[in-house]
Amino acid sequence: MAGAGTVGRVDTQHLRALQAPLKKQYREQPESAVITLAADGALDIGAVTCKVSTGRTLVEAGLHPATGGDGASACSGDMLLQALVACAGVTLAAVATAMNLKVRGGTVRAEGEVDFRGTLGISREVPVGFREIRLSFDLDADLTEHERAGLLERTEQYCVVMQTITSAPKIAVSMHAGAR
Repeated sequence: MAGAGTVGRVDTQHLRALQAPLKKQYREQPESAVITLAADGALDIGAVTCKVSTGRTLVEAGLHPATGGDGASACSGDMLLQALVACAGVTLAAVATAMNLKVRGGTVRAEGEVDFRGTLGISREVPVGFREIRLSFDLDADLTEHERAGLLERTEQYCVVMQTITSAPKIAVSMHAGAR
């Protein structure tokens, strides 16, 4: 599990050492645990796209081919599933490390169905968005049934993207228009 600020593999003791001061700080100063994450995009109305900064590169999101797109731009629905896969994968790796489980590797997959009649306004009875999302892990690991169940339960519990999707947070939307 290599990432920003780490080199090579992270074992249980290293992960605990990395997280211990943060956990202490958050217990003593709960307000310091609240962080505002943000994403920004630049609209291209003529191309019907939005360029989103990922922190490493720009991703141009556009219409899915099922809604008239040409497939050259990323689909935001795919990006949602990719965010879920990324978060669930990182969470599983961290939980497995914290539990000192011997997971050698594996894959994570998210898939879901969207009925685009809702998105295109063809039918008000068809909801806009995913009807169902399935997340699966295929691990290279020797785990007991108890370990597997605990790993899955904690991964679900601590995966920010999964918990956000399942608990439907309040979203405040605003718009400002005027000459720039």
